[in-house]
Amino acid sequence: MEETKKRYIGATAIILAATMWGFDGVVLTPRLYNLNVGFVVFMLHFVPFVLMNTFLFKEYKKLKKFTKADFLLLGGIAFFGGALGTLAIVKALFLVHFDHLSVIVLLQKLQPIFAITLAAIFLKEKIKPRFIFWGLLAIIASYFLTFGFHKPNMGEDGPLIQAALWALVAAFSFGSATVLGKKALTTLPYYTTNFFRFGFTSLLMLIYILVIGKLGEFQNVTQTNWMFFLIIAVTTGSGAIFLFYYGLNKVTAMVSTICELFFPISAIIFDYFINHHSLSLIQWISAAIMILAVVEISYKRKKVR
Repeated sequence: MEETKKRYIGATAIILAATMWGFDGVVLTPRLYNLNVGFVVFMLHFVPFVLMNTFLFKEYKKLKKFTKADFLLLGGIAFFGGALGTLAIVKALFLVHFDHLSVIVLLQKLQPIFAITLAAIFLKEKIKPRFIFWGLLAIIASYFLTFGFHKPNMGEDGPLIQAALWALVAAFSFGSATVLGKKALTTLPYYTTNFFRFGFTSLLMLIYILVIGKLGEFQNVTQTNWMFFLIIAVTTGSGAIFLFYYGLNKVTAMVSTICELFFPISAIIFDYFINHHSLSLIQWISAAIMILAVVEISYKRKKVR
């Protein structure tokens, strides 16, 4: 009973984090469109990291106790989940001017394929037939949620094709980070993992913007930009990541991956109510099926096993 409650809380935390990311993609990140992509990714990690230092500064002492494996895991999480993954998803958003959320949804539909495969290989998580059924149903439903009965036209224009390719990179990156994060949580507390994820990512992105010569982008940051950087830092940034790692510590990486499908669900719902982009009947039905699949996998894990 206690184990079931633990999984319930973990899945709920991840779903809440994913919903916050959906809100971010529709409402918050678009307000940073006037800035360089690499600089935006740097600030999205640096600002939360500075805030974290006010109450997690004692975490630096753990650096002396980290093993080589700890550094590799945290470095991998920072590179895939922080630097490369976020860079790819923001690049995809900017390429399509936030008008085609289908690109973001595409990202979340392909991520389970990478994460489930990696979890089975590296974490030795067993894949049972029932899990495969609900997982595939969620992925198939997510496809129809995005495109309905129409085939995606990837040749429509250059920016959309580029955005789709960046979405593929992000899917692999976030899927890899989920598995690495689950591995790191076997030896490190979730708040330690989160703290150094932001710290190492900030360092990686600082090097990146120095190399591409965009450090001077600070002069282009408006008051509105600063306001949204701060809002993202305490909500959909560090706040959502803390929730994510807290939940990841209580469920398997495969369950986490399916729960993260609430990102595209929430993004489409927020887009509907905020930007008045309507959904077709098949998209609403697909969203309902996806939610059912997530519930079956997350809250009834004993049956899946």
